[in-house]
Amino acid sequence: MESITKNRQSPRTLRAMVARAYGPDQVPVGAEEWVSELGHGWFNVAYRIQLRDGSQVVLKIAPSPGVEVMTYERGAMATELAALRLVREHTSVPVPVVDFSDTSHELCDADYFFMPYIDADNLGIVRDSLPAAERDACNEALGAANRELNAIRGSGFGPLTGPLQPSWRAAFTGMAEDVLRDGERRGVDLGWEYDLIRSIFAEHAGCLEEVVEPRYVEWDLWAGNAMVRDGKIVSIIDHERAFWGDPLIEAGFTGVELPDFGDPAAFMRGYGQGPLTDSERVRRRLYCLYLVLIMVIETVYRGHADTRQYDWARGQLDQLMAKFGHRPPR
Repeated sequence: MESITKNRQSPRTLRAMVARAYGPDQVPVGAEEWVSELGHGWFNVAYRIQLRDGSQVVLKIAPSPGVEVMTYERGAMATELAALRLVREHTSVPVPVVDFSDTSHELCDADYFFMPYIDADNLGIVRDSLPAAERDACNEALGAANRELNAIRGSGFGPLTGPLQPSWRAAFTGMAEDVLRDGERRGVDLGWEYDLIRSIFAEHAGCLEEVVEPRYVEWDLWAGNAMVRDGKIVSIIDHERAFWGDPLIEAGFTGVELPDFGDPAAFMRGYGQGPLTDSERVRRRLYCLYLVLIMVIETVYRGHADTRQYDWARGQLDQLMAKFGHRPPR
């Protein structure tokens, strides 16, 4: 996916990064067939690189500091590295090993890290070609993996790298306000008044107080971030949006309120989640509102020329506003 946040580097710089990570004996030589960009991500640039000994690795590079990103995306690579450590230390969920990371900004203007290349299919790409039973099995496995991730306990609510809040209400309402301010700063048209949306978060914030224990939240665990081989999940990738919060905010539950995101039944079955209570449905609706606001606003920050995501997300926002009792302004 194309985005102005992708911090592409020259072959010369990529070779220098390889030398720092793996040693000069592993620096590729010859024509540039040794490197190719992995194009499915939306935020970081990622390269598939073949080292001199034939092994393959992936290099992820954070956006340049000169590119404006949304507030919650600042320091995203540090979040991902922290998330990978937590998941590997506390769960059996398969995630990439970090071979090397560099935050010095000596070779390029941003953080980067290397990990082994995962020889598997992206579930988000192959899902529609799978038999229904195999697709459901993969979604159940995602639910089970997500439940294991959510079992990691934290000491407060908010970013993995801090600062933390003592309550989920304070953390989440702050997250929502950051997104709204991001939209206002760039003049993003939501089709709704920003203050009306603020009032919805404020009106229903009381239900957030039911969440009293900070849990690890992956938040971005869509099918597109799961790698599968022979019908099994072999790795979960892209952890830069993780935080300490309420497990009910996880992506797999989104379809409960917004059916266009897909039927959540198999995911919920794997997770072990039964029907949501009325209060949980309100929380889930707030979390959907937070998500679709990001999906609308990020199109401006990413410099998308194609308006399909913006138009689709605006439609989802209208659906949610109707659930909160508001009709689109004429």
